[in-house]
Amino acid sequence: MPEEPSLHHVVFAVAPERHAAAAQMFSDLGFVFEPLQLTELGLDIHLDWTRGIELISPIPGSTGEVAVSVTEFLERHGDGVFTVVIGVPEAAGSDAVAERYGATRRFRQHLEGEGTYLDENDVSILGLPLTFLATNIP
Repeated sequence: MPEEPSLHHVVFAVAPERHAAAAQMFSDLGFVFEPLQLTELGLDIHLDWTRGIELISPIPGSTGEVAVSVTEFLERHGDGVFTVVIGVPEAAGSDAVAERYGATRRFRQHLEGEGTYLDENDVSILGLPLTFLATNIP
């Protein structure tokens, strides 16, 4: 958990048919991805937390809350920055700031187990796509 807020990583939404090419392009630049499929969210993901980048694509046909949100984003905007993830010391403080600025929540999750936790609040504040992340996962 960071003691101060910091830029954690950038999340790019990419259409499923371009996901592999986008992952390869970033790999050619030196990013090292961990590929994941989170069926409960309806997402295919390539994640490099160390270097600060994540590629997400909806699993075709998925009705998961996040998959629907990403699909709608892609339909409106095409491939692009879906959110910028800000590492925060604790979730409650960032939630208070988000509320004060009239945030619209897009997604929220809390995961905990085996000594680790992750609190993620994906919002739109002042038109900016932001995700506040409090975690002790390195």
